[in-house]
Amino acid sequence: MGKEKLIVALDVDTVDEALALVDKLAPHVGMFKVGMELYNAAGPDAVKKIIERGGKVFLDLKMHDIPTTVAKTARVLTRLGVSIINIHASGGLAMMQATASAVQDEAAVKGVQPPQVIAVTVLTSMDQNALNTQLNMAGTVEEQVVRWSKLAQQAGLHGVVCSPREIKAIREACGKNFTIITPGIRPAGVDKNDQERIMTPAEAVQLGVSYLVVGRPITQADNQVEAAKAIVEEIEG
Repeated sequence: MGKEKLIVALDVDTVDEALALVDKLAPHVGMFKVGMELYNAAGPDAVKKIIERGGKVFLDLKMHDIPTTVAKTARVLTRLGVSIINIHASGGLAMMQATASAVQDEAAVKGVQPPQVIAVTVLTSMDQNALNTQLNMAGTVEEQVVRWSKLAQQAGLHGVVCSPREIKAIREACGKNFTIITPGIRPAGVDKNDQERIMTPAEAVQLGVSYLVVGRPITQADNQVEAAKAIVEEIEG
């Protein structure tokens, strides 16, 4: 079903606001993204309450630290019962390997389903100029994203977060079973906000995306349910 591909970003800073969106949108979407704003405001309690209401959670904390620290943190997050967690690919192979291993070990100990571990590649707010001049990375955005995607796959991760513009290249480099999650999704006619490398839902699905992350075009719509339904219809169409 199309709705299983749709992740709604709960970019709010209170549990009440988040749960109001969950109660309204849960029948129409596949998952909810809890990012740093909500998690730092409300902590694990927000995640637990969303799951108690039947919502699946993509916990978007973009961890990036030494391997031991990230692996231990991933163990704690695995206990929450989330469906997806993410870490920065730029943390390197050892960090990603340690995290993948820790998640599997902790899930086995606790008897729970392990979350998918996903690597963040180049942020969708970055453009070519910023990558080359600010981060001092040579080559194109696509080349860097594919490089990190292959490293994540080597480390045993399930997939990556990238902009829609890199879907095709990653699918070719990493195969059909590699999970690709894309923010930067904007239905036609909607403001791109602070995203640079964007695409419509239909375009992303045609290229082979696994999940679409959509925030403001749904959460700030006059009719949030209808906005979600319209995106699902576009995915299915």
